[in-house]
Amino acid sequence: MSGGASLGLRSSGSYGSLQQSGCQSPTPSPPLAARKPAKMSLSGAGRGILCARICKLAGRRQRMLLLFLVTVAVAFCFLFSSLVNRDEDAPPGTETMFGFSDHVRSFVNPAWTSSSRPVAQKDSLSGNGLNSSSQTEKQSNNGHGKVQGLLSSFPPAVVLDHHACENFSFSPPPIDRKRTGARPCPVCYLPVEQALTLRPSEPSASPVLQSLNYLFEENLIFEESNGGSLFGGYPSQEERDKSYDIKESMTVRCGFVRGKIPGRNTGFDIDEADLSEMQQCQRTVVASAIFGNYDIMQQPESINEFSKNTVCFFMFLDEETEAAIKNFTTIDHTKRIGLWRVVVVHNLPYSDARRNGKVPKLLLHRLFPNARYSIWIDGKLKLVRDPYQVLERFLWRKNVSFAISRHYKRFDVFEEAEANKAGGKYDNASIDYQIEFYKREGLTHYSSAKLPITSDVPEGCVIIREHIPITNLFTCLWFNEVDRFTSRDQLSFSTVRDKIRSRVNWTADMFLDCERRDFVVQTYHRELLEQRQAALRSQPPPRPPAALMQPRKMLPDNAAEEPGKSPATKKLPAKHTRDRKSSSKRTHRTKVAGGKESVQL
Repeated sequence: MSGGASLGLRSSGSYGSLQQSGCQSPTPSPPLAARKPAKMSLSGAGRGILCARICKLAGRRQRMLLLFLVTVAVAFCFLFSSLVNRDEDAPPGTETMFGFSDHVRSFVNPAWTSSSRPVAQKDSLSGNGLNSSSQTEKQSNNGHGKVQGLLSSFPPAVVLDHHACENFSFSPPPIDRKRTGARPCPVCYLPVEQALTLRPSEPSASPVLQSLNYLFEENLIFEESNGGSLFGGYPSQEERDKSYDIKESMTVRCGFVRGKIPGRNTGFDIDEADLSEMQQCQRTVVASAIFGNYDIMQQPESINEFSKNTVCFFMFLDEETEAAIKNFTTIDHTKRIGLWRVVVVHNLPYSDARRNGKVPKLLLHRLFPNARYSIWIDGKLKLVRDPYQVLERFLWRKNVSFAISRHYKRFDVFEEAEANKAGGKYDNASIDYQIEFYKREGLTHYSSAKLPITSDVPEGCVIIREHIPITNLFTCLWFNEVDRFTSRDQLSFSTVRDKIRSRVNWTADMFLDCERRDFVVQTYHRELLEQRQAALRSQPPPRPPAALMQPRKMLPDNAAEEPGKSPATKKLPAKHTRDRKSSSKRTHRTKVAGGKESVQL
């Protein structure tokens, strides 16, 4: 290599390397063999000419600064390339220095994964009696394959140093003189995309209880009075007491006792096509019910498109409600009304519509055996937040498996019982019998001694829970109390909760009622709504406001004596005006010295 070779010329023995690096002034060099001129470009001689011009025009400091910037750029490109290569070599589902895994990338763009690898997502459902399984994203032409592809794009759990809502401070509902009752209060939610990344990768731990099975028998014998119903299996007092003896593996009565598959000849019967679709529902289900044509169906609002494709929305109806709905809308072969997938239930187990509604409310884990999370809302409610935002706010953020709102006004079961009797919610004698039964078992008034439990009375119109063995047991035993006593589930909630809490380290989380009112909007029951509408129609129309007549203005006595002025523009003191309006007082004019007049009353 010749030390005086010009910049950018290549030696004959090494075509890929420059003879000299750096930015120096050109110096004379020995003649080289003639070459065929190459095309001008930014490579080869073109780069040398460009660099020579820069070195000639720029000063020394500018050249040093330019060299420094080029060095930094090369180092950054090298570092970025090494990180990308390391990220591509990582196994599927492993988080790298970028903080994103294949699941996150597939969530942003489901068609892309690093190294063209399929994305697998594990979901343990041992609490429902199912083995852990791995689902791989596959191409499919049917709708089920599309849903499987969406499910596989769920991001895994991500641990954040700082939560976006950690600085959010609770504030009570704003003061409103027109609304003095229960009102919503501000709640901090994460965007749906961020909420999904905080979803736990594994099911929550179930204390003590690991396997829960359900009893069924075809030939039932009614042995004692007030022992429940045929649908619940007529549980005896001894069976009831044993069901609270929590062990690692348990078998309990939990409705549907006449068959292995709930909804198939068990009472609360469901068509096979509906059962099949319910069993295919995975991960999250939002459910509601209307029986006895008691409510008006409410459509969820503000639901993310991703949630519409991955969350199941099921609405249970009886035949009476279905017939009423068909008078206003058409239920096609897809059995969908808006977001709701309609399921018509036959052979209802109870004559009371409200008690029938407790079956899907408390036994969703039996109707949807493959679902991991569920959100129950009463038929009178409208969901106005995305389900994943609700799950993140009330389950994942608090690391709890069961959440329900407490009553906005009452905290004591005894007060709730009296309110139910005063409102005619149920037969008074049955309510008294249930409360006396619980008193003999140790039920006491709520007090601060029960803290950190904040209430004994829930507002049970919304239930948010994860389907694990301990929560499934809780709702089974809660349903058994509703089946055995009154259908007022607020009266039996604390008894079941406290019995389980005394044996294992688990309890139901109770959030504020104003927080519940932020993600659901409450409407009137159909009967009450029709009564209000009829009352408004029966009222006579308001009379139009009568035209106000302008009072005649009183003209002063000397209005005619001043022809140059208009009587309407003459202003008088208020006292004199009132005096002239009085007909009982007269004015008398008298002349005094100087030619002036004086007025005497």
